[in-house]
Amino acid sequence: MSEEARKSILIVEDDENIRKQMKWALAKEYDVLMAGDRATALQLCQKHSPGVMTLDLGLPPDPNGSSEGLQTLQEVLQHNPKTKIIIITGNQERANARKAVESGAYDFQNKPVDIEELKIVLRRAYNLYALEEENARLREQREQKNAFEDIIGESTRMKRLFSMIERIATTDISVLITGESGVGKELVAKAIHDRSLRKDFPFIPINCAAIPETLLESELFGHEKGAFTDAYTRKIGKVELADKGTLFLDEMGELGQPLQAKLLRFLQDQMIERVGGKNPIQVDVRVIAATNRNLEENIRQGLFREDLFFRLNEIHIHVPPLRERENDAQVLAKKFLDEFARETNRPIKGFTQNAQQLISDYAWPGNVRELRSRIKRAVVMADAALIKPEDLDLRAKSTPITLKEARDQIECKLIREALDRNNGNVSQAAKELEVTRPTLHDLMKKHNLSKDKF
Repeated sequence: MSEEARKSILIVEDDENIRKQMKWALAKEYDVLMAGDRATALQLCQKHSPGVMTLDLGLPPDPNGSSEGLQTLQEVLQHNPKTKIIIITGNQERANARKAVESGAYDFQNKPVDIEELKIVLRRAYNLYALEEENARLREQREQKNAFEDIIGESTRMKRLFSMIERIATTDISVLITGESGVGKELVAKAIHDRSLRKDFPFIPINCAAIPETLLESELFGHEKGAFTDAYTRKIGKVELADKGTLFLDEMGELGQPLQAKLLRFLQDQMIERVGGKNPIQVDVRVIAATNRNLEENIRQGLFREDLFFRLNEIHIHVPPLRERENDAQVLAKKFLDEFARETNRPIKGFTQNAQQLISDYAWPGNVRELRSRIKRAVVMADAALIKPEDLDLRAKSTPITLKEARDQIECKLIREALDRNNGNVSQAAKELEVTRPTLHDLMKKHNLSKDKF
């Protein structure tokens, strides 16, 4: 709430003498704005957003009635429903004043106005207005803070990820999410669904790598009774269960060619047939797919259909590994520590300085999933209020590397950071790294880096 909105008051009164008298009486406490008709009142409301206003119902061109005043009330509240409007009315107009209160006015005062009584009403109205504004501000802060409560991250790359989720969520475009195992691809898919127009309908995940190929078709599309041995009843598949909602295909790169063809047909016409069924079934499903594989390489090897890839990859989201997310490992570690300390009722308060440094320096090959597991173990094993390096059991994870591997790691890190700083602009990154653009393209290919990931 702005300073101006908290301290300004709008007097809407067609009698100029009364306007001046009220301004004189209230000027010490308020920045007084004045209007003699509806049009002027609305202009001042739009420009200054006063928190409180007094309103005489008898405004021109209906000074002896209430139609213009009631219309002003309605339009002001449409602009800002929290504005507190005090109706100024004569005894003979009490019915209209009550009607105004029923329509959203805060209170009414009879003419002639008792200024001291009006001041009390105005202060009360302002206190309520200020309270509502503060509650709205705090609610907005909570909503912003919790907008991605399941995906924790403060790094630049994660903020870009959050922004992309917000932009694409309300569309029905197909999304392909890529990233290493454990980075939280399903959480990203769920966040997209939760912000979409389909949020009140099912979010159905299926891990294509966890189900044998012989059973996966039935899991996806369902089957009719008697379709095969052990098909004793009809089974509704995941695609059909996701009708009007979102289907999340995790580990999409594991699908065999026959299922890829059937999935492509479904994506083209939103029609399915259960195994053993004869009648096509219309469904309305948004598909979000995820993989930790390089599908473009799979296409070159003939393992994945190019036409299916293009269908799934209308929008590409890359979830960065934890080692590329600045200080997010420490942020996540603290979040997991608080969570598991509550669950286990253990008095763990934080990390020693050496443990914090270890969390920052460790590469986290298992990403967020590994970090969560390590913190859970540490909370259980810690024998003091602060978690020590040995509680994390990470030293055994440190393996020696060759000089070439070290050079490659540093080279990849510097290229990735340059691309990140320049939002994927290869020319700018090459200039910063003092190499030619073709050289940088070769290095990016060597390290399997794509500008689309930045």
